[in-house]
Amino acid sequence: MREAGILMPMFSIPSKFGIGCFSQEAYEFVDFLEKSAQGYWQVLPFGPTGFGDSPYQPISAFAGNPYFISPETLIKENLLTWDDCYSYDFGHDEEKVDYGAMYNNRLKLLKRAYYRFKQAIERDKLAGNQYYEFIEKQAYWLEDYALYRVIKDINNGKAWYQWDDDLKKRDKKALKNILNEHYEAIDTIYFQQYLFQKQWDALHAYANERAIKIIGDIPFYVSLDSVDVWAHPEAFLMDKEFNPTYVAGCAPDAFSKTGQLWGNPIYNWKGLKKDDYAWWMKRIERNYELYDVIRFDHFYGFASYYAIPYGDKDATKGEWNKGPGMDFFKELKKRFGKPQMIAEDLGEVTPEKEALLEESGIPGMNVLQFAFTSWNSKYLNHRHEKNSVVYTGTHDNPTTRAWMDEISEGHLSFARRYINSNNNDAGAFVWDFIREAYHSSAKLCIIPLQDYLVKGNEARINTPGVATENWQWRLKPHFLSDALAYSIHELVSTYSRMPANTTDKELLK
Repeated sequence: MREAGILMPMFSIPSKFGIGCFSQEAYEFVDFLEKSAQGYWQVLPFGPTGFGDSPYQPISAFAGNPYFISPETLIKENLLTWDDCYSYDFGHDEEKVDYGAMYNNRLKLLKRAYYRFKQAIERDKLAGNQYYEFIEKQAYWLEDYALYRVIKDINNGKAWYQWDDDLKKRDKKALKNILNEHYEAIDTIYFQQYLFQKQWDALHAYANERAIKIIGDIPFYVSLDSVDVWAHPEAFLMDKEFNPTYVAGCAPDAFSKTGQLWGNPIYNWKGLKKDDYAWWMKRIERNYELYDVIRFDHFYGFASYYAIPYGDKDATKGEWNKGPGMDFFKELKKRFGKPQMIAEDLGEVTPEKEALLEESGIPGMNVLQFAFTSWNSKYLNHRHEKNSVVYTGTHDNPTTRAWMDEISEGHLSFARRYINSNNNDAGAFVWDFIREAYHSSAKLCIIPLQDYLVKGNEARINTPGVATENWQWRLKPHFLSDALAYSIHELVSTYSRMPANTTDKELLK
């Protein structure tokens, strides 16, 4: 089945209160996907973000971002009022997320809803039962997450490894005291996660009813300052004082003489293997509660990883080590059957990486923007495998319109010849580029929404290596038209990328 989908982060959905969320506008985006004959909506990771606002550096691998909770839905449920929502500042630029305003005010708004909710469940036993069932179902991670958040607040935002030893090392008596003394703060975080799950489940079901599947990302590494490392140090290479012994990065190469120092803790793969990768399997199970398809970011980390001694100032003294390889994926298939996955397999290719991709059977990625630096590039359309996913670009790339201005004239000329695009109009070239992706033999084609809109750098999601101005772009309200949906639908029918609920006759109308 050849299919197509759109990459659109949740935070980029239009909304009234500062950031895209599970509001009516998200449902309207699903309607747009259906009109466009799309079978997939790819989102970025849903985890709560920390310093830098990157969804790829979440403070939890299991929790949801409370910013995505829709205030309008809470108004309908009588947990908030319009006056409540408008009494807080969530930013004033409808095309950019103001994370400072969100950090200062969003949780304060949700606290108001919490007090009304606690009153409501005293009267409504069914609602109360649903709430407590959620807490029980998510017990594996929820209490630890709430404790982490509360203790971090008590310590003025300090990283967990800077806390007093009894809390840093999870002394049972100390943690019990926090649970007792800060019950309301703990319960408020439970409430936020309950709302996130409830609202997302409703939107997810709405998409599935329209034969649209959700693709979600799992970042390979987790942040050092995260609840995951604090609550499960045994899953990482840590010493007796709960300090990492090695951290992740990238080896020196032609682009960087000292390599890249990422700082994420390295997994204790030998220890994880002893309990059949239990923490990872729980993590994947949780992600399948949220998504229909999982995209493994940095898939090649399962084949090999670069480990740098903790405390080093650069990556020059790191060493390559073998990852868990197929042993991990055999356990995964044992637990989940034949799970739906995509491998982010970009970057340097080695025989061991290629072997893992082939043996696991997980489709890899082709990014067309990478294709035109060489006549022999593996990303050129004629070299695409059927069992793969083609993109014009990803969240880490410039939009295709911006890419045109950034590459050399020679590479752009090659691209024009290859895709047979001689029109000098930039918008026409971008759509020819999209058409080339649809033409690929790859079974799935994913296009960032910004490319359909011919947006430039103002709509770029992330610039790797740049610390600011990322993860901010928002779509203007009411910007998507039926005419655009029809044009996308026409691409689907032309290149036989039929959604699961569509027949040949319908496509040929």
